[in-house]
Amino acid sequence: MWALREHALFGLSSEVGEVLGLHQKIHQGHPLDETELRLEIGDCLWMLAELCDAYGWSLEDVARANIDKLRNRYKDNFTIEESVNRMEYREKNVKQRSKYYAKGTRG
Repeated sequence: MWALREHALFGLSSEVGEVLGLHQKIHQGHPLDETELRLEIGDCLWMLAELCDAYGWSLEDVARANIDKLRNRYKDNFTIEESVNRMEYREKNVKQRSKYYAKGTRG
């Protein structure tokens, strides 16, 4: 399993670099090659599917779980305000501060 997982992780990293490289060219004055971009995004999806396979998951199930998570998090629609003020962040910050102050350290 590790070999497949490792291949998928390194492959995904490489393919994301390809997507970023195409966007970097925009800043260098080149037009975006949307045909190539579409192919590279497809390569990213392939590597994500391979990573899911390595864990015994389907890409469809992972995508569905992500959609459910986001629908739960952003009941109506995504807003920047809701993103910044997410309950998970507030709870995490409270826990981190509690640990920080429990050590007797003050900033």
